[in-house]
Amino acid sequence: MKRIFFLFVCAAFGLHTGAVKAQGTYVTDIVLANDLKIERTAEVVEIPYAKIASRITALKGGSFRVVNRRGEEVPYQLVYGGEKTPQHLLVQVTIPANSSLQLAIVPGAPKPVQKKTYGRYVPERKDDFAWENDKIAFRMYGKALENTPKENANGMDVWGKRTSNLILDKWYKLNNYHKDNGEGMDYYHVGYTLGAGNIAPMNADTIAYPKNYRTYKILDSGALRTTFVLGYESWNVGKLPVTVTKKFTLDAGSQMNKLEVQFSYSGSDTLPVAIGIIRRDEPGSIVFNEQGGIMAYWEPQHGEDGTIGVGCIFPAPVKQMRTDKLHLLTVSSANATAPYVYYTGAAWNKAGVITNDQQWFTYLQDYAAKLKSPVSVTIK
Repeated sequence: MKRIFFLFVCAAFGLHTGAVKAQGTYVTDIVLANDLKIERTAEVVEIPYAKIASRITALKGGSFRVVNRRGEEVPYQLVYGGEKTPQHLLVQVTIPANSSLQLAIVPGAPKPVQKKTYGRYVPERKDDFAWENDKIAFRMYGKALENTPKENANGMDVWGKRTSNLILDKWYKLNNYHKDNGEGMDYYHVGYTLGAGNIAPMNADTIAYPKNYRTYKILDSGALRTTFVLGYESWNVGKLPVTVTKKFTLDAGSQMNKLEVQFSYSGSDTLPVAIGIIRRDEPGSIVFNEQGGIMAYWEPQHGEDGTIGVGCIFPAPVKQMRTDKLHLLTVSSANATAPYVYYTGAAWNKAGVITNDQQWFTYLQDYAAKLKSPVSVTIK
């Protein structure tokens, strides 16, 4: 089978197998396997670059394409994660349930890939940092907003989108994004809360909020993935000085961000933390699944603006999920030696894809299952 695929790719791209063998490994098989009973639709998959680096560098000119068995080009992105050399080759693929997908690397200049993720610092709007993909958009608030107490907020904001186009620059330029302009809008209220899944330490039963972020660094901003780090200045949690950095990763086609949160403080004790979703006054749908690591909220409808669902996923069971006066809360613990990792995201019903609470809860359950059983990558 591998030989047949090899010959097919060579024929499709006008390559002589003898020339390929003589000049190096120009074609290689990459097998992506999905062991779940769930289709993985337009999912971004990481292929460790170190495993294919020698094969890629063997290509004349260094340019290459990724193709499937039908010879169709597969969009990809090299991600660096802030390093000088690529760390992963990302591909966006659909793999049916209990099935696999075979790809090949072949020489040649790839077609331009439509940019589906984007993030930037927004100095013209009081130090916002905003980011988006083809599904949804988010923002965090910066130092300048602290000078406007009526506008200031602590948590993560969500912008509802019903277009796959990237809209951040356009919306900030128009400066009327609180009104639905046909592409979506920002009506999500954050205020002095954790908003859509932000994290902060706990001091007894009180959330110890830091000030807004102070520094940012973009690690990757490409077609399929945007990754950036926000830094915060030291603040006291009780009497303990704490600093934190938050690394956000958003992939194309996903409703969810990956957060890697590194708290720094003296001592070896664990730090109590809370991850929260702001709760509205009117009834909404809530799911607390401590063992499954899913906290989900489908908000009450906000008039003609529609409904937003927000959810958090934790890779391991958590200690406690509960409500307080403002939030759905997951109470957990972090330490100073390794990042605290979780996932948070949102969906807007007027985007027309996830339109009710059960669809949102199912999406989160499926997402959690995919995290626990990632696509396996085999290089042949």
